[in-house]
Amino acid sequence: MFNTIGALILDPNVRWIIVGCMLLGLSSGVIGSFMVLRKQSLIGDALAHAALPGICIAFMLSGVKSTGGFFIGALVAGVIATFGIRWITQYSRIKQDAAMGIILSFFFGVGVLLLTHIQHSGDGGQSGLDKYLFGQAASMMQSDVYVLAGISILMIVICIALFRLFKLISFDPGFARGMGLPVAFLEQLLLLLTVIIVVAGIQAVGVVLMSALLITPAIAARFWTDRLHIMVILSGIFGALSGLIGTLWSGMVSQLPTGPVTVLAATVFFAISALGAPRRGWLAKLWSRKQTKDQWHRQGGISHE
Repeated sequence: MFNTIGALILDPNVRWIIVGCMLLGLSSGVIGSFMVLRKQSLIGDALAHAALPGICIAFMLSGVKSTGGFFIGALVAGVIATFGIRWITQYSRIKQDAAMGIILSFFFGVGVLLLTHIQHSGDGGQSGLDKYLFGQAASMMQSDVYVLAGISILMIVICIALFRLFKLISFDPGFARGMGLPVAFLEQLLLLLTVIIVVAGIQAVGVVLMSALLITPAIAARFWTDRLHIMVILSGIFGALSGLIGTLWSGMVSQLPTGPVTVLAATVFFAISALGAPRRGWLAKLWSRKQTKDQWHRQGGISHE
């Protein structure tokens, strides 16, 4: 097994895929922490599914499979989806989670219709377009990794520079408004960063599973700490390790897609955290209840004597 892993790492093409998936996991984990704390876990799912019609329309307009064109199309669709969610919640009595569900269903339905139309159009250039549903990390090139690196650096710099403000609007937006902070702008900035990382990750993980890479590392990290900065760091580490494990695992077993395996690796981190975290884990809570019960019995026995 170690020989196989060594051979994979020595392969220059695989190295680029590893770096790309690790950068994607790192960025997703960092921005996903704020989404989870703001109870907007579904937003990643909505934005990922909203990207599909943008990709299809970009192909229909250009007639070629261009990573840059797909990125722009998916980005525009994601921005439209965020404004759609905001408009529904502002001008109706529909709550945000329901609005995200509406946008998710509508955009994904339109995307599937457009994808079906393209596949039946007879255009030979559409071959492989359906890979964006579940991702195809093997198609990631050096230029794609450079784009992911740029996005990751930009996102981390913004999160560090505005960490206190993001923390404040995540825990107490009402207090932030009272202090005169531009809460609406900061919320839109977080959404824009989410859109960018979702669009950047679709090639590797796909529109169906991208939300899992945003949510799962953040939830896993939440089991280990109450401090936001530690949670963000742990979430980024879990995401990056998920990308590494997913790439190596799919490389060792033929016919395994990298995207789903990466999400499975993130789920393993979640399971380990849910079971073994020192204070919030299931085993720790079980042990704490046992100790409390034993103490109660001892105290009861002493008072009885």
